[in-house]
Amino acid sequence: MKKTLTLSLTILFTLAAIYGVVRFIKMDSFSFAWILNFLLMSSMILTTGALKSQLTSSYFEEKAWEQKGKIYEYLGINIFKKFLVLIGWEKVFKYTYPIKTQSEALKNLYYQTKKSELDHLIIFIIVLGFNVFVAVKFGFVKSLSLLILNLVFNLYPIFLQRYNRPRIKKALMLSERRSAASI
Repeated sequence: MKKTLTLSLTILFTLAAIYGVVRFIKMDSFSFAWILNFLLMSSMILTTGALKSQLTSSYFEEKAWEQKGKIYEYLGINIFKKFLVLIGWEKVFKYTYPIKTQSEALKNLYYQTKKSELDHLIIFIIVLGFNVFVAVKFGFVKSLSLLILNLVFNLYPIFLQRYNRPRIKKALMLSERRSAASI
């Protein structure tokens, strides 16, 4: 009951807030793009947090076309990672998910990559819808702030989760093997 209420209220608040943002801020402005992204991020954190799904879909498994992360390296994921360190995102993440034991921390981190990817994927699709609407109604140039922020705030974080997850899985398997060997 609590989960349903939380989800319902989150969705209603999000829809009302999006309506307000659409109504009072020009959709072709940078402010609109910024507010929309952060509003949706807040909403998704609450929504997927309330659902507490195990996220076992095969979608989250590494695909052959990802070439063990080479595709993401080619697309500049290492530059994006350096940017996140530069702005201090790494510190925020470490504070939010403190390390307890290595295996426990890796399991949590592995799960968080799935949750984060799902959050960003849903936001990416919603913002892309707004992006297409603004491009059609106001022109492509007026939609660039939505496009650029969607790439930076959503697409590259998806790439980062897909790049990191196989490495975390490998480290988790090694950690569990060491734990089993030491018993």
